[in-house]
Amino acid sequence: MFTKDRLINLSIILLAIWFTWFAQNHFEEYTVRIINNVAIFIILAVSYNLINGVAGQFSLEPNGFVAVGAYVTAILTVDANGMLYQYDIEDPYPWILALQTNFFWALIFSGIISSLLALSLSFPVFRVRGDYLAIVTLGFGFIIRILAINSPEITNGSLGINDIPQASNLYWTGGFAIVAVLVILNIIYSKYGRAMKAVRDDEDAAIAMGVNTFKIKTLAFTTSAFFEGIGGGLLAALLTSISPDLFTFLLTFQLLIIIVLGGLGSTTGAILGTIFVMAGLEWMRFLDEPMNIFGYETDGLPGMRMVVFSLLLIIVMLFAREGLMGKKELKDLFKKKKVDK
Repeated sequence: MFTKDRLINLSIILLAIWFTWFAQNHFEEYTVRIINNVAIFIILAVSYNLINGVAGQFSLEPNGFVAVGAYVTAILTVDANGMLYQYDIEDPYPWILALQTNFFWALIFSGIISSLLALSLSFPVFRVRGDYLAIVTLGFGFIIRILAINSPEITNGSLGINDIPQASNLYWTGGFAIVAVLVILNIIYSKYGRAMKAVRDDEDAAIAMGVNTFKIKTLAFTTSAFFEGIGGGLLAALLTSISPDLFTFLLTFQLLIIIVLGGLGSTTGAILGTIFVMAGLEWMRFLDEPMNIFGYETDGLPGMRMVVFSLLLIIVMLFAREGLMGKKELKDLFKKKKVDK
């Protein structure tokens, strides 16, 4: 039987599928590229929101897992001749040349390897909380980048990997974005999601109630890493070229802005925050160019869009302290408020 919530969810899914098909087939190439970028960052934002917003663990690791996913996808999709041609610092390991698969399995392996890495990290990482957890996970992102620079036999060092097959299109990015949102929402509304929120609100109280907090935090961490790895693979296939400089802390900071702007703990907010930040920055590029304002010609002001965007962020956060959605989801907006009699 279809309830109101199920009908709303089904309608949104069908609308997202239709928009993916329509945009891929009817929008111009530049617009499609922007939407591809937005879809990838939706995957990264909703997965990062699971560990940071829903489970309440102040983690600063996304750039590390995105880098792992990007490099795994690149290694698995670039052919052996392409590897030998572009690895200038050191020759690649023979087993690197033997690793070849199609794009789908490259993405899946990217997610699996990222999640296995997260599982191994969870044992030392979750021995600490709060600011200490942030510092430990921040260090992980730096370590991955340093390893990428100093492992030229695997990653081609600071030169990075080029000529990655451009396999990403809206069917891939939009499809995985829809899957990521559905999986994460199902986790949030399950008993595991309720346990994550309990850990976020008061970890000591959750322990007293019998919640295995390590298990719950590890589930959130590995799930987040899985989709961050896939997002990194999609990003590599969209850009066709990656290097360690692409995966600095700035990427994590960008995702942090998105989920805080949308509302920590809200998947809908993470999606809206991604659209606001990623699409909004592209739309405001005209502010950097010469303009005619009431007949007065202005010179181009590079960086003006960032100034305006920063002011908009400040205004939004002043009037919406919990972000655009707070902790609410889209379906909560359709619920009628109960009136006390």
